[in-house]
Amino acid sequence: MAQLRSRRRRALALPVGLALTASLGFLPAGTATAVQADSVATTVATDGPKLSYVVNTHGGRSTVSSVKKAINRAGGTVVTSYDQIGVIVVTSQNPGFAQSVRNVRGVDSAGATRTAPLPAQSTTDIGAPQTLTAEQITAAKADRSVGQDPLEALQWDLPAIKADKAHQKTLGSRNVTVAVIDTGVDDTHPDIAPNFDRRASVNCVGGKPDTTDGAWRPSAAESPHGTHVAGEIAAAKNGIGITGVAPGVKVAGIKVSTTAGFFYTEAVVCGFVWAAEHGVDVTNNSYYTDPWYFNCKSDPDQKALVEALTRATRYAESKGTVNVAAAGNENYDLASDSIVDPSSPNDTTPGDREIDPSKCLDIPTQLPGVVTVASTGAKGLKSSFSNYGLGIIDIAAPGGDSTVYQTPAPPATSGLILGPLPGGSWGYMAGTSMASPHVAGVAALLKSTHPYASAGTIKALLTAQADDVACPAPYDIDGDGEVDAVCEGGKRHNGFYGAGVADALDAVRR
Repeated sequence: MAQLRSRRRRALALPVGLALTASLGFLPAGTATAVQADSVATTVATDGPKLSYVVNTHGGRSTVSSVKKAINRAGGTVVTSYDQIGVIVVTSQNPGFAQSVRNVRGVDSAGATRTAPLPAQSTTDIGAPQTLTAEQITAAKADRSVGQDPLEALQWDLPAIKADKAHQKTLGSRNVTVAVIDTGVDDTHPDIAPNFDRRASVNCVGGKPDTTDGAWRPSAAESPHGTHVAGEIAAAKNGIGITGVAPGVKVAGIKVSTTAGFFYTEAVVCGFVWAAEHGVDVTNNSYYTDPWYFNCKSDPDQKALVEALTRATRYAESKGTVNVAAAGNENYDLASDSIVDPSSPNDTTPGDREIDPSKCLDIPTQLPGVVTVASTGAKGLKSSFSNYGLGIIDIAAPGGDSTVYQTPAPPATSGLILGPLPGGSWGYMAGTSMASPHVAGVAALLKSTHPYASAGTIKALLTAQADDVACPAPYDIDGDGEVDAVCEGGKRHNGFYGAGVADALDAVRR
């Protein structure tokens, strides 16, 4: 696999040889109004690069229809329209398209979703996966206990959240579906095939649903990220490979990343709306939306991206979907006054910019209502790479860490997270990308236990049942005498672990 950029809650750079890898109100209040015919110039330029845009409207479906006409006059082509949330996906070669459309009556915001021309990474894992060798598989089978899947002995992460004990009570309900909004899922993998939900799976890369059979799968040249995440959530307990956190629930693949690994707004909006309208109970989001790591509302383009995704995530939650997202892998304090972002825009030429993370948001991670997940290692400490922040992190879960920093108890041998890889193999990855699916799996167990609970109730139970973890003092993960991050807060809620570490056993108790 090509080196992943540290996004999905991207891959983090670990020591050599290690891979780490809502309230309602979607449409602003207002009555439908007609678009002024002279609000856009009749002659527009068409000599610019072809870019993708989102246009956010208000006032209802009649206004959306009027705005579409103005879009055409401004040199735009409507790709698709999510009228239920007032978001229109557009392409245009008019360099002044966004500025023109922003002046149209009924438009709240409009902005380019990228800085590179079409066609154009952004996961939150660390580096390339370490594929399990035949020798390692044989050794793991010899070490497993009665009732364990062949590779389960290597999964230190399951007992870390008491998932092994939870499985003695239930594996989860077949009526619950978790959608992996990601790089695609290989549903032919023997650990995933038994639980795959084809009806809820789709390819959203172009900004509108592609339901062609298998369109949700990654190609051989694409990242294995989504397949690994799907297995962590719901790998079947079937005598093959690993065991997922919720091995009895269904898992769907919603592919939103380009072949090059970019997660653009129009694709992610499509993913959330699709999930909302196809009975998905939980979405896992182990990425950040390209090309901006942080989207500043003072910038009209970035403001439009935040608005479009806020509407999409709120719409999904209104339909009963719990949205879970990874916090990121840069060891940033997301509650600090300023952060230097060196990676944006990542689809052209990034440069250092100082941002205020309270005004410039990592999306969907920092959107209202989204469950933000930090990562822990095999010793239960915050992973060396995991972002953190008091009031930002909701909950924590195993995402792995350098074995040098946090070594698991035998028979596990790696401090990373084991999961399936496309083509029928297994491998280790790490990052907040791997922490988030653990929480998504626990949310699925909660939904299995409380089938009629609202998204808000499931989120409340997630944090209420989490195991308290106090701040370490000091946090010197590499032992060099320097404090590597400062944890603020008390035992019940702090910047490293939020409400604590997810608890799968409590999730299956009525």
